[in-house]
Amino acid sequence: MNYRAVIRSLGIVMLAEAVFMIPSVIISLYYHEGDTASFLATILILLVIGFPLFRIQASQPRLFARDGFAIVALGWLVMSFFGALPFHFAGATDHFIMALFESTSGFTTTGASIFTDVESLPRGLVFWRSFTHWIGGMGVLLLTLAILPMFGSGALHILRAESPGPSPGKLVPKIGQTAKILYSLYIGLTLLQILLLGLAGVELFDALIHTFGSAGTGGFSNYNASVGAFDSLAVELIIGVFVLLFGVSFTLHYQLVRGRWRDVVKDAELRLYALVVLGSILIISWSLYSENFASVGGSLRQAFFQVASIVTTTGYATADFNNWPLIARIILVALMLIGPCAGSTGGGIKMIRLLMVGRIIRREMVRIKHPQSFHTVQMGGKAVDERILHGVSAFILFYMLIMLAAILLVAPDSPNLDTAVTSVIACISNIGPGLGAVGPIGNYAGFSPFSQAVLSLCMVIGRLEIFPVMILFMPSFWRRISI
Repeated sequence: MNYRAVIRSLGIVMLAEAVFMIPSVIISLYYHEGDTASFLATILILLVIGFPLFRIQASQPRLFARDGFAIVALGWLVMSFFGALPFHFAGATDHFIMALFESTSGFTTTGASIFTDVESLPRGLVFWRSFTHWIGGMGVLLLTLAILPMFGSGALHILRAESPGPSPGKLVPKIGQTAKILYSLYIGLTLLQILLLGLAGVELFDALIHTFGSAGTGGFSNYNASVGAFDSLAVELIIGVFVLLFGVSFTLHYQLVRGRWRDVVKDAELRLYALVVLGSILIISWSLYSENFASVGGSLRQAFFQVASIVTTTGYATADFNNWPLIARIILVALMLIGPCAGSTGGGIKMIRLLMVGRIIRREMVRIKHPQSFHTVQMGGKAVDERILHGVSAFILFYMLIMLAAILLVAPDSPNLDTAVTSVIACISNIGPGLGAVGPIGNYAGFSPFSQAVLSLCMVIGRLEIFPVMILFMPSFWRRISI
């Protein structure tokens, strides 16, 4: 373990977070709602701690795989901890764990909140909690790779640990250039959504808040009724379409920019994504209409937005789906678990893993029928390495085990089974709203500090896809050995 390089990297993360708070300071100064001092105090703390850490020189500049995992996992924990300080210093929360929950929810793009009345918060804090979505969506460490190419050959280890999906890779030979391409696409889509929301009549502050939540697939809103407060079909369509776009792998966005339409159309994960979204919309629309929840048009409108928001793990809402028919709620919970495409800003298990598991099952069924035959699992016309298949299987098993353990821990605090189960699913899949007390019109304020801490850990585990966080608990991970 290259301890000095890891510590120096954490110093960079702190300095970056201090810079990211500057827009919130400007917002708080503009509105004069009493939260400016909380940001200035936090920035000062970040600078005082972060700058000396940044000045530490590593004897060995090279980063190994374990160093990348340590930097990413600890970096997200550090960001969440210091990101909670403005909420705590401003007196917006009753205790620090609540502030930590809100900060972790922001950076991990979960969107679960402990605030019962977000409209009463100072707008500087409102901006900060939504801006953490945008920061966390693509990843602050990925941004570091784009602007500080000091990690050398170890940058790929950071990219692999930071980026969602089974096998993130480089778009171009240089990692820094790959990071710049990804952030260019991210910023471009962000600016386009802000522009379209402005043309739809949304005020700039509201457009910024909801675009940050869409880009990061996070879901924090500055209204208690979420996107439903606009009561605008145009706004719902814009946000719904953009969250679906942000749920697509940014590699495919890059291919589109390069004009490689055929590669995009042939992508098996994208096809499954489109099929799941379309099928879910049609089934939920039918259930809403048949149960007299809305007209045909109203059913399609409600189904489209909720499906787009849930499958991309964004968490915005325009309706209280707690009261929807059972089949509709079952589909939404399934979408919470599945999530969007790998390489997107969304959480969940991801479509690519679902696709791989389906093909693993098909292969095993063929083997039972033809024991002497040999079959490979193929993706994109190429055989998938058996180590990747084993990793996918282990991920899903680990995912379910962690989810079960967390449910058992938070169940005593939950008023019913729906709340206990879906609160954990919503946090580990980085969605936000679940069912029961944590539904679209509910929140997580009713949980004890212990349960909020458990759910916060679930958010980080889900955002980093389990292994970068869990290996921190292995004693052998911290030993000074060469790898």
